[in-house]
Amino acid sequence: MDVIGHLINGRRSTEATRTQVVFNPAIGEVTKEVSIAPKETVEEAIAAAQAAYTEWRDTPAMKRARIMYRFKALLEEHSDRICELIGAEHGKICHDAAGELQRGIENVEYACGAPELLKGEHTKNVGPNIDAWSEFQPLGVVAGITPFNFPAMVPLWMFPMAIVCGNTFVLKPSERDPSSTMFIAELLHEAGLPAGVFNVVNGDKVAVDTLLEDKRVKAVSFVGSTPIAEYIYSTAAANGKRCQALGGAKNHAIVMPDADMDNVVNQLLGAAFGSSGERCMALSVAVAVGQRAGDELIEKMKAAMESLKVGECSDKTNDFGPLITKEHKDKVVGYINSAEEQGAAVIVDGRNPTVPGYENGYFVGATLIDNVTKDMTSYEEEIFGPVLQVVRVDTMEEAMQLINDHEYGNGTCIFTRDGEAARYFSDKIEVGMVGINVPLPVPVSYHSFGGWKRSLFGDLHAYGPDAVRFYTKRKTITQRWPSAGVREGKTFSFPS
Repeated sequence: MDVIGHLINGRRSTEATRTQVVFNPAIGEVTKEVSIAPKETVEEAIAAAQAAYTEWRDTPAMKRARIMYRFKALLEEHSDRICELIGAEHGKICHDAAGELQRGIENVEYACGAPELLKGEHTKNVGPNIDAWSEFQPLGVVAGITPFNFPAMVPLWMFPMAIVCGNTFVLKPSERDPSSTMFIAELLHEAGLPAGVFNVVNGDKVAVDTLLEDKRVKAVSFVGSTPIAEYIYSTAAANGKRCQALGGAKNHAIVMPDADMDNVVNQLLGAAFGSSGERCMALSVAVAVGQRAGDELIEKMKAAMESLKVGECSDKTNDFGPLITKEHKDKVVGYINSAEEQGAAVIVDGRNPTVPGYENGYFVGATLIDNVTKDMTSYEEEIFGPVLQVVRVDTMEEAMQLINDHEYGNGTCIFTRDGEAARYFSDKIEVGMVGINVPLPVPVSYHSFGGWKRSLFGDLHAYGPDAVRFYTKRKTITQRWPSAGVREGKTFSFPS
């Protein structure tokens, strides 16, 4: 059986004292193993990054960017292979995997602009014959810890910008679906990246804690669940590191009475059930304003969901695939059960889907639940599965209060034809990413991604302009060259 190892100092290593199985979730069978790095292996990767840092830091930004240009071309050339690897280990349908990869490539494109992004500012004659300028200098060795649900895109949120800013990088991807991430790392080296600048270690909590505690690592970026994000952030801070930790979500869509309900239904289908709901930006709660809007939404959603297909990744006619593990499938089914037990109505039940030929896969079909209330367990917690819950309220103000009261503030959306309502919503809602008739308001690469409240720990968002700030430290230089023969006298007042 193939063992996915590590990539350290430009070389693959498959030595393993511990391994963990990797499943194909569509068939429910083990297909590979992944090496679980001990502390010593992670320290080896950090040492390789540290050794490569000085030369890479002094490499001109244009040369670093040219490597990213070649890397982008290789990602596009090998996109089918990357999507195949994502599907085989995550279960994501091929067209969905292609969308994930494209959004990652857009971040590589943004990183290609490093010479412009890093050029700093200059002011002549801030005082008599005194000039001042600022520079963005790299931090050193930085690390990324990424989740299973986007094994290509989320790492590409992190390391391209970190590397073009002059840092060296150690990536700890998810051990559940590591192959696509490792393949992408090899493409980066094929593009000409020097050995040691980018290293990949597969592992578990031992690897994570080593990255958080090692003093050579100056910053850590994380995407995952909120409890782990809190742990990552607090541990990194305690060890003097810069940290951004993106956590969980409970994303609501307000459906106003004036909304185009056919459009709402089409948008909600993809936003709620795409990628089996395993997205931190998935819309998992529809808040219907008024009895008529709620009834019409349920009626049209029920009808539209009859044609949805769940199945294996290579079949392009499928809408979404399996969940990542049997344990996660059982957890999602448990949330559906709890909603029903607590008084909600399961309108479309996906707990026992029929997928011919894949009876052992970890499938949950699209599920629609009505009359959910805010005190139900399924509402309070993140389900992370293909489940859309409908909450009914009387007014827009009540809907917004529901969203603002929730502990998560990642993404939200409003469906309406009323510009005044949309403007009020976008201004007053306490959520980091807002859509107006856009159900998945994931910012493009030249903006930045991040939520509010317990969806983000740290001051800066991911990728885009905030990534430049996160992966660099500003240095300001003030300079004067005295004229020949001119000497200044002593002064003890503060310069002005």
